[in-house]
Amino acid sequence: MIFITAKFRVRPEHADDWPTITADFTTATRAEPGCLWFDWSRSVDDANEYVLVEAFADDAAATHHVTSAHFKAAQEHLPPHLVETPRIVNFKLPQDNWSELGELAVK
Repeated sequence: MIFITAKFRVRPEHADDWPTITADFTTATRAEPGCLWFDWSRSVDDANEYVLVEAFADDAAATHHVTSAHFKAAQEHLPPHLVETPRIVNFKLPQDNWSELGELAVK
């Protein structure tokens, strides 16, 4: 899978509305074939920062995502709401779902 985590520093005046601002993009991405997950979280340390955790089944799914109409629309729609270019970590992993965190196993 292609596993991606990105940090978005949102302008303070848009931070509370970020889930609404990204709603169409999020819904469309989650409906893509090969999208395993696409989940936003708000930082507990910085109310103006959102973290996106996303995963795609393979290169074809990731390519489909970045060439989709909704991705191109997001490239135009999202940057005016941001303080800076988002930061990203992107890895290919030989798995297709979350693994259990054995060190914190629930018994």
